Amino acid sequence: MIQLTRLNGIGFWISADQIEFLESTPDTVITLLSGKKVIVKEGPAEIVKRVIEFKRQIMISPEILVEKQGKENLTRSD
Repeated sequence: MIQLTRLNGIGFWISADQIEFLESTPDTVITLLSGKKVIVKEGPAEIVKRVIEFKRQIMISPEILVEKQGKENLTRSD
């Protein structure tokens, strides 16, 4: 899921897998697979960036994730 912001400033989480398409009219309108439309503050490019980052996070293998977290813990100077 990715975090977005409604036009009234309230944040919410949306399933990236449910996004059918994005429009810029000039507000960004997200159309979900259900047909429901949501208007958000973020632009289409930012939404795509967040979806890509989310997909990268869920596609990374557990071994790589554990290795990456281990390296981050070693470099911290708490």
